[in-house]
Amino acid sequence: MIANAVRLARIAHSLSVPVWGTAQNPDKLGRNVLLVQGAIDDAGGRVLDKVHFSAVADGLADWLRPPVRKPSVGGNARSLPKHLQKPAAVEDEGRGTIVMAGCEAHVCLLQTALDLLQDEFDVWVVTDACSSRSERNRDAAFDRLAGNGAELVTTEMVAFEWLRSSDHEMFRPVLGLIK
Repeated sequence: MIANAVRLARIAHSLSVPVWGTAQNPDKLGRNVLLVQGAIDDAGGRVLDKVHFSAVADGLADWLRPPVRKPSVGGNARSLPKHLQKPAAVEDEGRGTIVMAGCEAHVCLLQTALDLLQDEFDVWVVTDACSSRSERNRDAAFDRLAGNGAELVTTEMVAFEWLRSSDHEMFRPVLGLIK
């Protein structure tokens, strides 16, 4: 599970996909596993320290989809009716699809994924990069996530879907990370 989570972070970094992590109450429970934290750091990612089981309650959605800036209207545009004003361009719409890995799959990952689904994100849960203290808890989380609309995928599935083609310039380096 840890090897696949690290592999996933390295593949994401190779393909310029942002890598972020969370840490559940790190002052009391400790930081992330060193290999995982190293992969996040190597990818230039950030870690959200949290106390809620769902990282959304601690601000994860704000990282994923920043608030839309209100357009500043200048000049004579104020006098134009709304339907004649040019719409303001949204500079950063954020991410629509979130790829998740981690543990505890039946607690933090589950609650975060369910909240992201409720917030209308597409959620991919990388099953071979997730764990729980028991297989039963992990499998129950996967069943519930699938029933609520999350896509259950594997590390290799994500890698090849991000690549889309063997013609991709990063195909060989990513293939090396998979093998």
